[in-house]
Amino acid sequence: MRLMDLVAEERIEPSLRAADKRSVLHSLATLLAAGSESLQPDEIARVLAEREALASTGVGDEVAIPHGRIAGLDHVIAALAISDQGVDFDAIDRKPVRIFVAILAPEKSTTDHLRALARVSRLLRDAQLREQLLVAKDRKKILAILENDAHSSGS
Repeated sequence: MRLMDLVAEERIEPSLRAADKRSVLHSLATLLAAGSESLQPDEIARVLAEREALASTGVGDEVAIPHGRIAGLDHVIAALAISDQGVDFDAIDRKPVRIFVAILAPEKSTTDHLRALARVSRLLRDAQLREQLLVAKDRKKILAILENDAHSSGS
């Protein structure tokens, strides 16, 4: 499973303007709903917020991976957003988060959901990749970074 296969161009935001956790989750929900007639941003935001209430998905190194499962989806999708200023997201290292990868999986798809989380987590441990994403200024550049990573990681 490659991140580039989960993230469509319309689900990338290279300059996220949200300033707090609630706004970030709503922005990510809007991105996740892009291109779908069946997914509703408010419902996605609720699912992401419910998961976030259990424990922060801020994994450290300026990265958060909000995620959840929802009815009406037939495969895992993801959205990626970059915040120039960073957002307090209650990350485990207490640093502001600048890279957000939201994952949404079908309601009954535990295995694919966990595989996607593991893949994104492993991918974003790479400091060089994180730096490339932070300096990318448009969607096409971010897609190119994800594609290059897919080729270099052999996934």
